[in-house]
Amino acid sequence: MELFPAIDVLAGRCVRLRRGDYATGTVYDDDPVAVAASFLEAGARWVHVVDLDAARSGSPANRDVVVAVAALVAAAGGRVQAGGGVRDEASAASLWAAGVTRVVLGTAAVQSPDLVERLARARPGGVAVGLDTRHGEVAIQGWESGSGVGPLGLVARLAGCGVAAFVVTDIARDGMLAGPDLEGLAAVVDATAVDVVASGGVSSVADLEALGRLRGPASGRRLAGVVVGRAIYEGRFTVAEGVAACAASV
Repeated sequence: MELFPAIDVLAGRCVRLRRGDYATGTVYDDDPVAVAASFLEAGARWVHVVDLDAARSGSPANRDVVVAVAALVAAAGGRVQAGGGVRDEASAASLWAAGVTRVVLGTAAVQSPDLVERLARARPGGVAVGLDTRHGEVAIQGWESGSGVGPLGLVARLAGCGVAAFVVTDIARDGMLAGPDLEGLAAVVDATAVDVVASGGVSSVADLEALGRLRGPASGRRLAGVVVGRAIYEGRFTVAEGVAACAASV
């Protein structure tokens, strides 16, 4: 299981929201590039980046920050998974050109699944689908609107087109340090042979260990990774401790 320490960018700064509410943002650092460097120095092999402004508006407000993070990480031999407002081929292509390894599409996966299929086939390993869920429904446009689509339905629609991963976020738990949704994650793991990355709710090394033990009850499959944000920024555990806990989950 891989650790994906997270950098969520709002107005150029590292922030964390609570339950996807933009009014609850806590600023943790003014320099996302320096934060990414610290993650790599602590042993992270991936960095997860979200342009929160773009997720809501569809316009790449923080593209320069994302590009700078990707350049730093790529130069150090790491990999970047980035999303937020990626809703057309040009946006995805610009991120790949900047050194992003895997582009995450959320709103586009619901509204333009054909786009996701085209991108995934054109760039093997380069596309992930963001399943940001609230009360059993995938949320879109920066988590501010419902879609009427359930996460398992979207998995069934897109699992066979070559996407590299599904990034599953329980919005009600995101930023709340309340523990991950093990049952919901297990259901997604059982629904697809594609890698599943958990996001939302992690508060401790014990939570990482629980995620490492998680297996789909029908398939026996496990999680491929976990995105962690607030727990790292608030010192619940270090990136090095998180990497070690994930590495131990074999």
